[in-house]
Amino acid sequence: MIKRKNELEIKEIEGLRGGVGKLKMTEILSKDELQNEGKLFSRVILEKNSSVGLHKHVNDFEVYYILKGVGLVEEESGTYTVNEGDVVYTCDGEQHSLLNIGDSELEMLAVVINNNCN
Repeated sequence: MIKRKNELEIKEIEGLRGGVGKLKMTEILSKDELQNEGKLFSRVILEKNSSVGLHKHVNDFEVYYILKGVGLVEEESGTYTVNEGDVVYTCDGEQHSLLNIGDSELEMLAVVINNNCN
């Protein structure tokens, strides 16, 4: 199966998970297409100074793969700068947030899997 670019759903979201600013989320695969194995597979673009607010994962885990830009990730273990090519991996029961601290958009792939990684 092939999904064409013009078939992908794009949502503009403000204040995701209590964050600030706006992001664009392009759904690559829907929950149904993930065959109940995952909740999310999307391309996310965070505008400058925008964030995904601090949130906890329950019965799932999330992966961010940074495609471009610079971000600040807050986890229980600390706060870290992430750049192009970095991976943020948040297990079941853990929490995280992401703030775009760069001079331009931060672009990433985000995947949420229905399982735990502990």
